Amino acid sequence: MNRLLRSMSVAGGAAALLFVAGAASAAKVSEAQARYQQERAVCINGTSNQDRATCLKEAAAALQEARREGLATSGDSTQKQNSLNRCNALPAQDREDCVVRIEQGKTSGSAQQGGILRESERPVAKP
Repeated sequence: MNRLLRSMSVAGGAAALLFVAGAASAAKVSEAQARYQQERAVCINGTSNQDRATCLKEAAAALQEARREGLATSGDSTQKQNSLNRCNALPAQDREDCVVRIEQGKTSGSAQQGGILRESERPVAKP
């Protein structure tokens, strides 16, 4: 009798976990659908940096990837880490300056304006 109750308890707990996971997955799909609608509107009104066909294709691909749960949302920490990874590709003499620009530099501009400019100032002694 005790085993039966334990088995039922475990099965009930597993069912509850599946329900919660399903609800979370449905919420992610709903968020992805809303994001797709926003991106689609930007494509149609012409305010994206791409031609309409490319923009709509990218938005649809992002929605499909989100439905497969293969699309990660990009937070500030992810973007910063990607920027620092790009610094690693530079020669050692330039790498330190790149990291300083990412972590402490002044940022201006946007992708729509043609690029993001990161700058930092460091005094250098005359040779």
